[in-house]
Amino acid sequence: MHKRKTTNGSNLIAPNTSIGQHFLKNPAVVTSIIQKASVKPTDVVLEIGPGTGNMTVPLLQKAKSVVALEFDPRMVREVLKRVQNTPEEKKLQVIQGDAIQTKWPFFDLCVANIPYQISSAIVFKLLAHRPMFRCAVLMVQEEFALRLSARPGEALYCRLSVNTQLLAKVDQLLKVGKNNFRPPPKVESRVVRIELKNPPPPVNFVEWDGMIRLLFNRKNKTLRSVLTTKATLKLLEENRRTLQSLNADMKTDDTVKVILERILSRPEYKDRRARNLDLDDFLQLLADFHQEGIHFTS
Repeated sequence: MHKRKTTNGSNLIAPNTSIGQHFLKNPAVVTSIIQKASVKPTDVVLEIGPGTGNMTVPLLQKAKSVVALEFDPRMVREVLKRVQNTPEEKKLQVIQGDAIQTKWPFFDLCVANIPYQISSAIVFKLLAHRPMFRCAVLMVQEEFALRLSARPGEALYCRLSVNTQLLAKVDQLLKVGKNNFRPPPKVESRVVRIELKNPPPPVNFVEWDGMIRLLFNRKNKTLRSVLTTKATLKLLEENRRTLQSLNADMKTDDTVKVILERILSRPEYKDRRARNLDLDDFLQLLADFHQEGIHFTS
Protein backbone atom coordinates (compact mmCIF):
# COMPACT_ATOMS: atom_id res chain seq x y z
CA MET A 1 0.00 0.00 0.00
CA HIS A 2 1.50 3.36 -1.05
CA LYS A 3 1.70 5.70 1.90
CA ARG A 4 3.77 8.75 2.63
CA LYS A 5 4.79 10.29 5.93
CA THR A 6 3.42 13.65 6.98
CA THR A 7 5.46 16.07 9.07
CA ASN A 8 3.74 14.90 12.26
CA GLY A 9 4.69 11.28 11.57
CA SER A 10 1.23 9.94 10.66
CA ASN A 11 0.64 8.04 7.42
CA LEU A 12 -1.43 9.34 4.52
CA ILE A 13 -2.57 7.00 1.78
CA ALA A 14 -1.55 8.36 -1.63
CA PRO A 15 -4.44 9.27 -3.99
CA ASN A 16 -4.46 7.64 -7.41
CA THR A 17 -4.90 10.70 -9.62
CA SER A 18 -5.00 8.54 -12.79
CA ILE A 19 -8.55 7.54 -11.79
CA GLY A 20 -9.43 11.05 -10.65
CA GLN A 21 -8.86 10.65 -6.90
CA HIS A 22 -8.65 13.95 -5.01
CA PHE A 23 -9.45 13.61 -1.31
CA LEU A 24 -11.59 16.27 0.30
CA LYS A 25 -9.58 17.24 3.38
CA ASN A 26 -11.49 20.23 4.81
CA PRO A 27 -13.90 19.09 7.58
CA ALA A 28 -15.91 22.32 7.27
CA VAL A 29 -16.75 21.51 3.63
CA VAL A 30 -17.71 17.94 4.61
CA THR A 31 -20.02 19.30 7.31
CA SER A 32 -21.60 21.77 4.89
CA ILE A 33 -22.27 19.06 2.28
CA ILE A 34 -23.91 16.77 4.84
CA GLN A 35 -26.06 19.63 6.16
CA LYS A 36 -27.20 20.51 2.63
CA ALA A 37 -28.08 16.86 1.97
CA SER A 38 -30.49 16.98 4.98
CA VAL A 39 -29.65 13.43 6.06
CA LYS A 40 -32.37 11.82 8.21
CA PRO A 41 -31.91 9.01 10.79
CA THR A 42 -34.08 6.77 8.57
CA ASP A 43 -32.02 7.32 5.40
CA VAL A 44 -30.01 4.79 3.44
CA VAL A 45 -27.21 6.80 1.81
CA LEU A 46 -25.32 5.71 -1.31
CA GLU A 47 -21.83 7.21 -1.24
CA ILE A 48 -19.93 6.91 -4.52
CA GLY A 49 -16.17 7.08 -4.05
CA PRO A 50 -15.74 7.27 -0.26
CA GLY A 51 -11.94 7.43 -0.52
CA THR A 52 -10.47 7.26 2.97
CA GLY A 53 -13.86 7.87 4.61
CA ASN A 54 -13.70 11.59 5.49
CA MET A 55 -17.37 11.97 4.55
CA THR A 56 -18.39 8.37 5.24
CA VAL A 57 -17.94 8.58 9.02
CA PRO A 58 -20.09 11.71 9.58
CA LEU A 59 -22.70 10.29 7.18
CA LEU A 60 -22.82 7.10 9.25
CA GLN A 61 -23.38 9.18 12.38
CA LYS A 62 -26.46 10.81 10.79
CA ALA A 63 -28.00 8.08 8.61
CA LYS A 64 -29.58 4.68 9.19
CA SER A 65 -26.87 3.14 6.98
CA VAL A 66 -24.36 3.92 4.24
CA VAL A 67 -23.60 1.84 1.17
CA ALA A 68 -20.19 2.94 -0.07
CA LEU A 69 -19.28 2.12 -3.67
CA GLU A 70 -15.51 2.19 -4.19
CA PHE A 71 -13.37 1.19 -7.19
CA ASP A 72 -9.95 1.20 -5.49
CA PRO A 73 -9.28 -1.84 -3.23
CA ARG A 74 -6.84 0.26 -1.15
CA MET A 75 -9.67 2.65 -0.27
CA VAL A 76 -12.03 -0.23 0.54
CA ARG A 77 -9.54 -1.42 3.17
CA GLU A 78 -8.99 2.13 4.43
CA VAL A 79 -12.66 3.00 4.91
CA LEU A 80 -13.41 -0.35 6.62
CA LYS A 81 -10.44 0.17 8.93
CA ARG A 82 -11.74 3.66 9.74
CA VAL A 83 -14.94 2.30 11.34
CA GLN A 84 -13.53 -0.89 12.85
CA ASN A 85 -14.68 -1.42 16.46
CA THR A 86 -16.92 1.67 16.41
CA PRO A 87 -20.74 1.90 16.65
CA GLU A 88 -20.75 2.84 12.94
CA GLU A 89 -19.19 -0.45 11.79
CA LYS A 90 -22.53 -2.30 11.51
CA LYS A 91 -24.13 0.55 9.56
CA LEU A 92 -21.57 0.48 6.72
CA GLN A 93 -21.64 -1.76 3.65
CA VAL A 94 -18.78 -1.36 1.16
CA ILE A 95 -19.14 -2.60 -2.41
CA GLN A 96 -15.95 -2.76 -4.45
CA GLY A 97 -16.60 -2.07 -8.12
CA ASP A 98 -16.99 0.34 -11.00
CA ALA A 99 -19.79 2.80 -10.15
CA ILE A 100 -21.00 2.80 -13.77
CA GLN A 101 -21.10 -0.98 -14.23
CA THR A 102 -22.25 -1.99 -10.74
CA LYS A 103 -25.99 -2.37 -10.05
CA TRP A 104 -26.90 0.17 -7.40
CA PRO A 105 -28.90 -0.93 -4.35
CA PHE A 106 -31.91 0.95 -2.97
CA PHE A 107 -31.03 4.34 -1.45
CA ASP A 108 -32.80 7.50 -0.23
CA LEU A 109 -29.89 9.88 -0.80
CA CYS A 110 -26.76 9.81 -2.94
CA VAL A 111 -23.65 11.69 -1.85
CA ALA A 112 -20.58 11.65 -4.08
CA ASN A 113 -17.31 13.40 -4.86
CA ILE A 114 -16.99 12.20 -8.43
CA PRO A 115 -14.07 12.31 -10.89
CA TYR A 116 -14.66 14.46 -13.96
CA GLN A 117 -14.23 11.59 -16.43
CA ILE A 118 -17.28 9.72 -15.10
CA SER A 119 -19.44 12.70 -14.09
CA SER A 120 -21.77 12.51 -17.13
CA ALA A 121 -22.20 8.76 -16.83
CA ILE A 122 -22.99 9.03 -13.11
CA VAL A 123 -25.56 11.79 -13.68
CA PHE A 124 -27.29 9.84 -16.49
CA LYS A 125 -27.37 6.73 -14.29
CA LEU A 126 -28.92 8.77 -11.46
CA LEU A 127 -31.55 10.24 -13.82
CA ALA A 128 -32.55 6.74 -14.93
CA HIS A 129 -32.43 5.15 -11.46
CA ARG A 130 -35.57 3.54 -10.06
CA PRO A 131 -37.04 3.43 -7.51
CA MET A 132 -36.79 7.18 -7.15
CA PHE A 133 -34.54 8.65 -4.47
CA ARG A 134 -35.01 11.92 -2.57
CA CYS A 135 -31.97 13.73 -3.94
CA ALA A 136 -28.32 13.44 -4.95
CA VAL A 137 -25.67 15.84 -3.63
CA LEU A 138 -22.62 15.72 -5.88
CA MET A 139 -19.22 17.38 -5.83
CA VAL A 140 -18.12 17.91 -9.44
CA GLN A 141 -15.80 20.15 -11.42
CA GLU A 142 -17.11 23.70 -11.69
CA GLU A 143 -17.65 23.73 -15.45
CA PHE A 144 -19.58 20.44 -15.29
CA ALA A 145 -21.78 21.83 -12.48
CA LEU A 146 -22.56 24.91 -14.55
CA ARG A 147 -23.44 22.75 -17.58
CA LEU A 148 -26.10 20.99 -15.50
CA SER A 149 -28.04 24.22 -14.97
CA ALA A 150 -27.02 26.19 -18.10
CA ARG A 151 -29.86 28.01 -19.87
CA PRO A 152 -30.61 28.43 -23.60
CA GLY A 153 -28.19 30.84 -25.25
CA GLU A 154 -25.41 30.32 -22.69
CA ALA A 155 -22.06 28.97 -23.90
CA LEU A 156 -22.22 25.86 -21.65
CA TYR A 157 -25.79 24.90 -22.72
CA CYS A 158 -25.56 21.35 -24.10
CA ARG A 159 -27.20 17.93 -24.29
CA LEU A 160 -26.36 17.34 -20.60
CA SER A 161 -28.17 20.58 -19.63
CA VAL A 162 -31.33 19.70 -21.56
CA ASN A 163 -31.55 16.07 -20.44
CA THR A 164 -30.86 16.86 -16.79
CA GLN A 165 -33.39 19.69 -16.69
CA LEU A 166 -36.04 17.56 -18.43
CA LEU A 167 -35.88 14.96 -15.65
CA ALA A 168 -34.67 16.86 -12.58
CA LYS A 169 -34.36 20.11 -10.68
CA VAL A 170 -30.74 21.23 -10.23
CA ASP A 171 -29.51 23.59 -7.50
CA GLN A 172 -26.00 25.04 -7.24
CA LEU A 173 -25.15 24.72 -3.53
CA LEU A 174 -21.53 25.54 -2.85
CA LYS A 175 -18.26 26.56 -4.49
CA VAL A 176 -15.25 24.54 -3.28
CA GLY A 177 -11.73 25.82 -3.97
CA LYS A 178 -9.01 23.46 -5.19
CA ASN A 179 -6.99 23.83 -1.97
CA ASN A 180 -9.65 21.90 -0.04
CA PHE A 181 -8.40 18.71 -1.73
CA ARG A 182 -5.34 16.50 -1.51
CA PRO A 183 -3.74 16.77 -4.01
CA PRO A 184 -5.32 20.02 -5.29
CA PRO A 185 -7.02 19.44 -8.68
CA LYS A 186 -6.32 21.82 -11.57
CA VAL A 187 -9.83 23.31 -11.47
CA GLU A 188 -12.37 24.61 -8.96
CA SER A 189 -15.28 22.42 -7.83
CA ARG A 190 -18.93 22.91 -6.98
CA VAL A 191 -21.53 20.99 -5.01
CA VAL A 192 -24.90 20.53 -6.72
CA ARG A 193 -28.19 18.98 -5.63
CA ILE A 194 -30.22 16.97 -8.15
CA GLU A 195 -33.86 16.14 -7.37
CA LEU A 196 -35.77 13.96 -9.82
CA LYS A 197 -39.11 15.29 -11.04
CA ASN A 198 -41.84 13.08 -9.61
CA PRO A 199 -43.77 12.02 -11.56
CA PRO A 200 -41.31 12.11 -14.46
CA PRO A 201 -42.41 13.86 -17.68
CA PRO A 202 -44.41 11.57 -20.02
CA VAL A 203 -41.64 11.33 -22.63
CA ASN A 204 -39.92 8.30 -24.15
CA PHE A 205 -36.43 9.22 -22.99
CA VAL A 206 -34.59 7.04 -25.53
CA GLU A 207 -36.49 8.74 -28.34
CA TRP A 208 -36.01 12.19 -26.77
CA ASP A 209 -32.27 11.66 -26.30
CA GLY A 210 -31.97 10.40 -29.88
CA MET A 211 -33.24 13.78 -31.09
CA ILE A 212 -31.30 15.87 -28.55
CA ARG A 213 -28.03 14.05 -29.28
CA LEU A 214 -28.40 14.75 -33.02
CA LEU A 215 -29.27 18.41 -32.55
CA PHE A 216 -26.47 19.15 -30.08
CA ASN A 217 -23.80 17.47 -32.20
CA ARG A 218 -23.94 20.75 -34.14
CA LYS A 219 -25.79 23.08 -31.79
CA ASN A 220 -24.74 26.24 -33.68
CA LYS A 221 -26.20 25.06 -37.01
CA THR A 222 -29.86 25.54 -37.91
CA LEU A 223 -32.23 22.64 -37.14
CA ARG A 224 -32.74 22.23 -40.88
CA SER A 225 -29.02 21.91 -41.70
CA VAL A 226 -28.48 19.41 -38.87
CA LEU A 227 -31.44 17.17 -39.72
CA THR A 228 -31.16 17.16 -43.51
CA THR A 229 -27.62 15.79 -43.80
CA LYS A 230 -27.37 12.56 -45.82
CA ALA A 231 -26.45 10.47 -42.77
CA THR A 232 -29.36 11.78 -40.68
CA LEU A 233 -31.90 11.42 -43.49
CA LYS A 234 -30.74 7.82 -44.00
CA LEU A 235 -31.11 7.07 -40.27
CA LEU A 236 -34.58 8.61 -40.06
CA GLU A 237 -35.71 6.85 -43.26
CA GLU A 238 -34.57 3.48 -41.86
CA ASN A 239 -36.39 4.15 -38.58
CA ARG A 240 -39.54 5.04 -40.50
CA ARG A 241 -39.40 1.90 -42.66
CA THR A 242 -38.97 -0.29 -39.57
CA LEU A 243 -41.91 1.34 -37.79
CA GLN A 244 -44.12 1.29 -40.92
CA SER A 245 -43.57 -2.44 -41.27
CA LEU A 246 -45.06 -2.78 -37.78
CA ASN A 247 -47.87 -0.25 -38.22
CA ALA A 248 -49.69 0.08 -41.56
CA ASP A 249 -51.43 3.29 -40.42
CA MET A 250 -48.09 5.11 -40.54
CA LYS A 251 -47.68 4.77 -44.31
CA THR A 252 -47.22 8.02 -46.26
CA ASP A 253 -46.01 8.87 -49.75
CA ASP A 254 -43.86 11.78 -48.59
CA THR A 255 -40.14 11.26 -48.09
CA VAL A 256 -38.54 12.02 -44.74
CA LYS A 257 -36.82 15.03 -46.33
CA VAL A 258 -40.14 16.48 -47.54
CA ILE A 259 -41.69 16.02 -44.07
CA LEU A 260 -38.68 17.61 -42.34
CA GLU A 261 -38.72 20.58 -44.73
CA ARG A 262 -42.44 21.05 -44.06
CA ILE A 263 -42.01 21.06 -40.26
CA LEU A 264 -38.79 23.06 -40.13
CA SER A 265 -40.08 25.80 -42.43
CA ARG A 266 -42.71 26.76 -39.82
CA PRO A 267 -42.06 30.17 -38.22
CA GLU A 268 -41.34 28.65 -34.78
CA TYR A 269 -38.49 26.51 -36.20
CA LYS A 270 -37.22 28.40 -39.25
CA ASP A 271 -33.57 29.42 -38.78
CA ARG A 272 -33.64 28.23 -35.13
CA ARG A 273 -30.64 26.53 -33.52
CA ALA A 274 -30.50 23.98 -30.69
CA ARG A 275 -28.37 26.32 -28.57
CA ASN A 276 -31.36 28.71 -28.24
CA LEU A 277 -34.25 26.26 -27.76
CA ASP A 278 -35.71 25.59 -24.31
CA LEU A 279 -37.36 22.44 -22.95
CA ASP A 280 -40.82 23.43 -24.19
CA ASP A 281 -39.44 24.06 -27.68
CA PHE A 282 -37.79 20.61 -27.78
CA LEU A 283 -40.91 18.88 -26.44
CA GLN A 284 -43.07 20.57 -29.07
CA LEU A 285 -40.58 19.74 -31.82
CA LEU A 286 -40.55 16.05 -30.85
CA ALA A 287 -44.37 15.99 -30.76
CA ASP A 288 -44.52 17.59 -34.22
CA PHE A 289 -42.08 15.03 -35.61
CA HIS A 290 -44.08 12.16 -34.12
CA GLN A 291 -47.29 13.50 -35.58
CA GLU A 292 -45.71 13.28 -39.03
CA GLY A 293 -44.19 9.83 -38.46
CA ILE A 294 -40.58 10.94 -37.82
CA HIS A 295 -38.89 8.93 -35.05
CA PHE A 296 -35.37 8.95 -33.67
CA THR A 297 -35.32 5.29 -32.63
CA SER A 298 -36.78 2.36 -34.53
